[in-house]
Amino acid sequence: MTSSSISDAEDAKLLTLARSARARVGAEEGAAVRDETGRTYVGIDVQLPSLRLSALQAAVVVAAASGVRRIEAAAVVGVRDRLDDGERRLVADLNPDARVYLADEAG
Repeated sequence: MTSSSISDAEDAKLLTLARSARARVGAEEGAAVRDETGRTYVGIDVQLPSLRLSALQAAVVVAAASGVRRIEAAAVVGVRDRLDDGERRLVADLNPDARVYLADEAG
């Protein structure tokens, strides 16, 4: 799993999707993941009294619930500058070498 600047056009699309998901509902975070077939899945952070998920966790859950067994890349837009250990493990479950990009509101 890597975290770096986006140079691949397909990976850059993930950033756009994550930003759009976040803006659509005014969420703190938005995320998008791409599977091995090129399909994408988005998520936002979930803050319910009985359930809390980061946007990345939500996007990975949507992908997994759709039958995805491997992701290629993910992008997260929000205010954080790193993934937590649980998010790292979750991504690694579907591909320990997946590219993961983090961006703030500006890009």
